[in-house]
Amino acid sequence: MAMSGGVDSSVAALLLNKQGYNVIGVFMRCYNLDGCSERDAEDARRVAEKLNIPFYVWDFEEEYKKKVVEYMVKGYKKGITPNPDVMCNREIKFGLFLEKALSMRADYVATGHYVRIKNYELGIRGGKKPLFIIHNLLFIAKDTNKDQSYFLWTLTQKQLKHCLFPIGEYLKSEVRKIAKKAGLLTAEKKDSQGICFLGKVSLDDFLKKYIPEKKGGILLAPSEAEENVKYKKIGKHKGAHFYTIGQRHGLGIGGSKKPYYVAEKNVKKNIIMVAEGNDNPALYKKEIKLTDVNFINHDFYSLIRANKRISILTKVRYRQPLISATLKIENSKLKIEFDAPIKFVAPGQSAVFYSKKGEMLGGGVII
Repeated sequence: MAMSGGVDSSVAALLLNKQGYNVIGVFMRCYNLDGCSERDAEDARRVAEKLNIPFYVWDFEEEYKKKVVEYMVKGYKKGITPNPDVMCNREIKFGLFLEKALSMRADYVATGHYVRIKNYELGIRGGKKPLFIIHNLLFIAKDTNKDQSYFLWTLTQKQLKHCLFPIGEYLKSEVRKIAKKAGLLTAEKKDSQGICFLGKVSLDDFLKKYIPEKKGGILLAPSEAEENVKYKKIGKHKGAHFYTIGQRHGLGIGGSKKPYYVAEKNVKKNIIMVAEGNDNPALYKKEIKLTDVNFINHDFYSLIRANKRISILTKVRYRQPLISATLKIENSKLKIEFDAPIKFVAPGQSAVFYSKKGEMLGGGVII
């Protein structure tokens, strides 16, 4: 059981323990800037003691630096908006952690993610006896406000057959009640916010250690009525690498009653383009291309290959509601065409697709 020192993984361990599993608690020590991991490790240890289960600390700090932190820094250097939470799940929690657990003869690893996992048997005729293949499918959590399936789209069937997500069928409020009733010290502990390894350190301050500031121009995107007008310079920025699509704060420009948002950026030319107003057409996209695509449901992959296009629900940001779209194949490349244009689409972020029944089918990286 991956125990982070928070209420979700604490209750997940409690539930598994009650269900009769032989639970072993493990805190993963990863890269952390403000020292909060030591406090979290102590909270996890005390919960394990309360539950009377063994507890260990596994040190993945160097691997985390290489596989998650360096990935994030390289992404910003390239001018994209990387997603370290997705990479942490792929490389650390369901990579190194899962591998080490299996090498120690564990049957499963469990986490406190809000997501539901279901399996079904697929019968295949052949010979005298049918062959049964078990598929493990992921579904949106019962608590849709806390659902974390968006961060798990890289998981494979090989990994999922060893995964348990005990709190996927619970609301966050129910999880806290369970923790409080059991006397767990994490019952009222606040949820972590933002990028986990930064703690209270701002993203800008962190990136400045790796990417030098370089002043450049802020250009104003023309409105639809001004398509042939040259871009107008309205300010200066400290480096295009530090900004992301949809960013509103920290631009240092004013003079308008409407807010400005980052619409585009070019790190080679070191310019960022902003759009004036929340509904500016420059903020919207009708279609996106994907790379590094992974399908959790292989039947769905076969379906899209056969039909070349299929209706889906999708989201391109974690907190975004599911929206209707079409997933299609063009020239062997996967694209998503939205039923209606959406705004704030950032290259480097994840686009995740779902069925209308709430099954998380897979995802990819926006390019």
